[in-house]
Amino acid sequence: MAEFADQAEVRVQAGNGGNGCASIHREKFRPLGGPDGGNGGRGGDVILQVEPGTATLLDFHRRPLRRAGDGKPGSGSNCNGAAGADLIVPVPDGTVVKTADGEVLADLIGAGTRFVAAMGGHGGLGNAALASTKRKAPGFALRGEPGQYRQLLLELKTIADAGLVGFPNAGKSSLIASMSAARPKIANYPFTTLIPHLGVVEAGQTQFVVADVPGLIPGASTGKGLGLDFLRHVERCTVLVHVVDCATEEPGRDPITDLDVIEAELRAYDAETGADMTDRRRIVALNKIDVPEARDLAALVTPDLEARGLTVCQVSAATGEGLRGLAFAMAELISQARKAAPEALPTRLVIRPEPVAGPDFELVRTGANSFLIRGSKPRRWIMQTDFSNDEAVGYLADRLAKLGVEAALAEAGAEPGAEVLIGQEDDAVVFDWDPQLPAGAGFGPRGTDPRLEHGRPSR
Repeated sequence: MAEFADQAEVRVQAGNGGNGCASIHREKFRPLGGPDGGNGGRGGDVILQVEPGTATLLDFHRRPLRRAGDGKPGSGSNCNGAAGADLIVPVPDGTVVKTADGEVLADLIGAGTRFVAAMGGHGGLGNAALASTKRKAPGFALRGEPGQYRQLLLELKTIADAGLVGFPNAGKSSLIASMSAARPKIANYPFTTLIPHLGVVEAGQTQFVVADVPGLIPGASTGKGLGLDFLRHVERCTVLVHVVDCATEEPGRDPITDLDVIEAELRAYDAETGADMTDRRRIVALNKIDVPEARDLAALVTPDLEARGLTVCQVSAATGEGLRGLAFAMAELISQARKAAPEALPTRLVIRPEPVAGPDFELVRTGANSFLIRGSKPRRWIMQTDFSNDEAVGYLADRLAKLGVEAALAEAGAEPGAEVLIGQEDDAVVFDWDPQLPAGAGFGPRGTDPRLEHGRPSR
């Protein structure tokens, strides 16, 4: 398996909430001590957190499913269940979190930055919490809600100050090896570099990170060579360094043409991704001037490149000539950008709950006498209900009536016996609507026993 991965699909499953407990307190000389069932514990969250020691997304290829702990059920004597353990998943600095459809959910930059990828389910209420003046001894409890499940796409965009771009074999790997402690593979054939490499460079009092990405060729934006997949690693760079091979003998290639081709591919990448790297400062490193013909060519094209407003450095990665000047040129631009950047704010965990404004539910007619109820509240209440318990079903009916569902059905022209679905169409609970059954039918207020008055059975 590869040693580097900058994209990964991950499935995150938050913990389920624990079920509430239906219990009646039992004590000598107190046959009806009242309900004392505790609440279930909440499920654990799945949290993505930036860890400086994590460099790639490779671990997600090995373990694509991450699950947090479930909440424990409640018990008698008003004992609440323990909360499920949160799962902290380390990710590299610069990880972008997207949905399967490509919507960006979070851009994680800075050590300790967190994103709640999946939220744990709420624990169910025990019958002690459900007791009221009308429902003195509920014989049911609410079930815990299932934890959130998500399929996410993670993309790593390397955090670097300067990015080296250019044709294969232009000398990018040799350059970063000569300027830093990085040791990328160097060989005399195209596409030697298959993964991005990072190196730390010092120039005076300025220290910065340089990224070396695989080489580009004409047509990379249409899939030729290694394509533009790795250019995401220079999206965040302050400075782009064009490494140009002045010693190439390939027909149709010269420093000006090479620069124009790479710039065209960068524009194609911007158009495809919306990255907008047009505002990045550029430096042109005319490489391999240790070859006499290359030195002459570099001297010839330098005035034309400077006329375009570009900073030009003539260098040799093989001998080290000009590398100090290149390092200080990069450091100057990076220092200017750092001074102009706004002050970094402390890392915060930002929670963006769904908006609560608007109707609590939506009624959709799906047939001549069938209806679908959508809404977060009805959906949650369905998941919390134990349908094997008549009292629990009655409590659900009371909640739906109070929410206005029955009135909305009557207003929509529902006939007795109408088929009512609550939830998602592919996974809904089906009811037969009976408008003649009042809320007080059967057990007084639904879920209570009329034989119980003031805590004692009636005779």
